[in-house]
Amino acid sequence: MHRWIRLFAVVLWFAPLFAAEPPSPPTYGVRMVNEWIPMKDGVRLAATLYMPQGAKPGEKFPALLDYLPYRKDDATAAGDYPKSAFFARRGYVAARVDIRGFGASEGRPTEREYSEQEQVDGEQVIHWLATQPWSNGKVGMYGISWGGFNALQMAMQNPPALKAIIAVDATEELFHDDIHYIDGLMHVDEFELNMDMAPGITGAPDYTLDEKVLRPRFEAAPWSLEYFRHQRDGKFWRSPVRPLSEIRVPSFVIGGLADGYRDSIPRMLEQVKAPVRALIGPWNHSFPNNADFGPRIEWREDAVRWWDYWLKGRDTGVLQDPKLVIYLRHYFPPDPNLESVPGEWRSEKGWPPEKQTTSNLYLQSNHTLNASAAEAATHQLKYVPSIGVEAGFWWGELLSDQRPVDAFSLVYDSAPLEEDLAIMGRPHALLKAAADAPLANWFARLSDVAPDGQVTQITGAGLSGAQRDSMTDPKTLEPGRFYPLDVEMHLTTWVFPKGHRLRVSISNALWPMVLSTPYNMTTSLQLGGSDGSRITLPTVPLRGTAASHIAPPQPSEERTDLQSFGFPWPGEWTVTRDEGRQKTTVLWKGKMGGQYPWGKETDLEKLTYEIDDAHPEVNTILGDAETTFELKGRVLVWSGHLSFTSDAKDFFYKYTRELRKDGILIKTKTWKETVPRDFQ
Repeated sequence: MHRWIRLFAVVLWFAPLFAAEPPSPPTYGVRMVNEWIPMKDGVRLAATLYMPQGAKPGEKFPALLDYLPYRKDDATAAGDYPKSAFFARRGYVAARVDIRGFGASEGRPTEREYSEQEQVDGEQVIHWLATQPWSNGKVGMYGISWGGFNALQMAMQNPPALKAIIAVDATEELFHDDIHYIDGLMHVDEFELNMDMAPGITGAPDYTLDEKVLRPRFEAAPWSLEYFRHQRDGKFWRSPVRPLSEIRVPSFVIGGLADGYRDSIPRMLEQVKAPVRALIGPWNHSFPNNADFGPRIEWREDAVRWWDYWLKGRDTGVLQDPKLVIYLRHYFPPDPNLESVPGEWRSEKGWPPEKQTTSNLYLQSNHTLNASAAEAATHQLKYVPSIGVEAGFWWGELLSDQRPVDAFSLVYDSAPLEEDLAIMGRPHALLKAAADAPLANWFARLSDVAPDGQVTQITGAGLSGAQRDSMTDPKTLEPGRFYPLDVEMHLTTWVFPKGHRLRVSISNALWPMVLSTPYNMTTSLQLGGSDGSRITLPTVPLRGTAASHIAPPQPSEERTDLQSFGFPWPGEWTVTRDEGRQKTTVLWKGKMGGQYPWGKETDLEKLTYEIDDAHPEVNTILGDAETTFELKGRVLVWSGHLSFTSDAKDFFYKYTRELRKDGILIKTKTWKETVPRDFQ
């Protein structure tokens, strides 16, 4: 007995040593400082430093870098401040830096996103931040989307001063995951319009028309043209990106189940040897505290705990946190305007989830799903190029009812469930498929069918038959030959309620998410046998470890001298169908802008997609983007106009960039090129 009393006393004695420290409190004010960061070639990058106000003499701070092209002084200023001020008040210097050739930074724009030059500059920026008089020598890097991509890629370089990162809604797979080739299939959306025009815009607040600054930007080639030239995976998409296994920097990754980049998080958990923590919520492409739909949660406090541990040496307990906190979604009916997704927060020790198992459901000859192997049968599907609008514009967002696209797909339903069923992971559609054409895409979607018939899409993915073995070395299909296809669907969580059905839908088009393949055709699915067409489900127990410390968003500070409005996505969609001519048109519009001390910005974007079911070789995409700055004594309008069409062999590209001053055209440049189809 005395031995146990002594042991208990020892535990009590050492308990304070192991107690986690609270995150740094908000004890500072905020001071904004504009700085130039010199590069070795003489170019200067523009930085806004959000610094702790009220520091003691000689006090040192870590730096947090957010590094991207979206102009820091106008376009992102309103959104940058709430994050940067939050960190500055807690003893960090938050550095928002424009990449070379964008915003206020000097130099010629890079030839593409995530270029080698961008990374070379990034290493110099990190070194500069680590060697400033106010710096403690440690740098963190964070950001959403482009900023998150850059954080991952700089972590692959492992610069000495970079001690930790936080990447939100980002991926390392540039060909398969990024916005240009979704699942390796050609995709065009408003991002192309925005980024093809953006290099031509000079920095705020002057928006100089000096030819020394304006000409290199205005005449920089549109990036989309370069992407269209590279229609398969390979060196272009793999360099300078390195394998995840080379990351030695502790990484906190955040994603959303309705975001197109979410698949990177399981890969990070499995492949990165450095400490990794992950948070996956129900959100779309947004930060967790201000997502379009909830439940919204506070992430910045967890970010401070992460930064404190790696950059300040405070033991905030982050290494005792679960490796993964993930939201298990419960059923909701199809509704693009849903305010909050029902579900529960779960914690996991890693990836895959500890008690995840795999179950098979076979596609049956009577269009059902069953755990038993199917009888031998072949199902055929007539290719309808125009289907897919209801399935969304990438593998995310909240969607409408899927019955319209299911009507033109091969559909397989389970019996009503006798009990609730939970899944967490990436389902696989393992198909035996053939086409009577040399090129075809297959899309597999998993949905929940409610007793009232409503269909909620849960996840899905696409696969080019040409890329069945390799995205780097695609090969023509032999007409009529059946090939095994593994369509790995995107990360999802879901609880199917008792009485609901699972649905698997197979199609050869998902337009306008993916451009149509050029041949009229009929495709076939082969059923039967233990290795026949089937879906594998990553099932998990209905009950798991509940996640703790999930907090609602804290109020965010806002700048009083500027404001922003709108966001281009999801914008306004209009779909029209000419049944007589078998033509479908999708018109998309978006609007955003801001009010600044020096004037007003308005951004307008429009995309028109057209397709003819009788002529799938003809894709037509017309795009227009316009950014207007209403300034004292002048009005400047930058615009870009895209025409992208195709026939059976080629894509025809034309892009025109224009600049008007007070309504008069003062600068214009056009790029025009025929790009051969390369298995797209």
